Amino acid sequence: MLRKGITESFGAAVHAFGPGQLTCGVIHRSKRMMLDTLGVGLLGSTTAVFDTALKYSQGFQSRERSSVWGKEAFIPPHFAAFVNAIGVHSMDFDDTWHPATHPSGAVLPALLALAETLPTQPSGLDLLLAFNVGIEVQGRLMRFAKEAYDIPSRFHPPSVVGVMGSAAASAKLLGLGPAQCSHALAVAASSAGAPLANAATQTKPLHIGNAARRGLEAAQLAQMGLQGNPAILEMDGGFGVYYKDFSPAELPAPGGAGFRWILEEQDVAIKRIPAHLGMHWVVDAALAARAKLENTVGGFDVNRIRSVTLRVPASKYINNPFPVTEHQARHSFQFNACSALLDRNVQVASFEAPRLNRPALRELLSKVKVETPSDNIPNFEKMYCEVQLESDHGPTVAARCNTFYGHWRKPLSQEHLLEKFISNASRVLCAEGVEGVIDVIDNIEKEKECSTLGSYLRMTSGQHEKMSSQIYI
Repeated sequence: MLRKGITESFGAAVHAFGPGQLTCGVIHRSKRMMLDTLGVGLLGSTTAVFDTALKYSQGFQSRERSSVWGKEAFIPPHFAAFVNAIGVHSMDFDDTWHPATHPSGAVLPALLALAETLPTQPSGLDLLLAFNVGIEVQGRLMRFAKEAYDIPSRFHPPSVVGVMGSAAASAKLLGLGPAQCSHALAVAASSAGAPLANAATQTKPLHIGNAARRGLEAAQLAQMGLQGNPAILEMDGGFGVYYKDFSPAELPAPGGAGFRWILEEQDVAIKRIPAHLGMHWVVDAALAARAKLENTVGGFDVNRIRSVTLRVPASKYINNPFPVTEHQARHSFQFNACSALLDRNVQVASFEAPRLNRPALRELLSKVKVETPSDNIPNFEKMYCEVQLESDHGPTVAARCNTFYGHWRKPLSQEHLLEKFISNASRVLCAEGVEGVIDVIDNIEKEKECSTLGSYLRMTSGQHEKMSSQIYI
């Protein structure tokens, strides 16, 4: 038998994946990812960057329309994928994987937008399978290079692997053949890439939005017969342009002896705070350092802090000494450490203007110095953060975080995941909508039509109040 090329192996696998290959572990983890993604996406629908993207997208018309999460609005499906994915990443509150990327945000919005346009509604199991195909393809591609394991320094990974995941997932939901699946990936590769210079700006969420939109478009273009390079994944001038140590590998046939889901081996991190993943280490270390100081001197007086030393991995794009925007603050070791010290927590409101511009915060930021020890590797599997406090009324104290709560080594409990979802979704949806989304995701493999999910995502508080008032008139 002739050996398949790498791109061909990916196309064949995307086509061949079946529901029977989904394991209990993969189903459990992917349901958690889907619920979290919907929650942060709904919360993200309240942001300025989301509003701008929605206003732009509403200027386009098409015969097919898909819904906007948390809104009574329908727009062309590609733009629905674009806008909803922007919402997912607008607060940097979405899941993070290893090697480093945000896997769910480019895939789920594309699938839900596509599902609404299909002549035969996909089942919940169809959606679950396609979602996992999109996640798996990203996991395989990120393992093409050792460079991908570290905190990125040149490009934002979801803009590269996310668009490929969206294309693979969309191709699966469309039922494309093996060659078409390969071409969908090849077409998507020409829409990949976004410079990391736009991190900590309003443009960063567009990386996820573009990945969702362009991946969906690539699959539909492949369905119409458009072709790309059939060896795109194995070429240095193809997918290899993104990595210095490019070493591609085939995707084993699903169900074969050489296949095991990446998600089964490597869980995701689910965030507790709406900020870059690295901030979770420094927040937990800061909280522990504050508690040590309180226990030592019987209290915490921020005015008596002489200096705050942060020992963190070297990474320019998450080192913002004096952030002036919410997006800079989400990428600032200094801001997140000081917010934790002042407030004993970091939450959604921490990044709003009143908290961001507090004199007390600015004063504490001026006392921060950053050290980057050589043993602190910029890698989400290996890094740590240490916070040291020197004060006028006690000894120097320090605390170190090696693994924060929510990291794949210390996963968020199901109870706390539900609390996060309910807190986020309740800002937009009525109680029935929130409970409906939870129930559908919990039983997604049993849902006859995944459109049920979309109906709950549109059940906003305002709409529910309007319907209630009409009932009692």
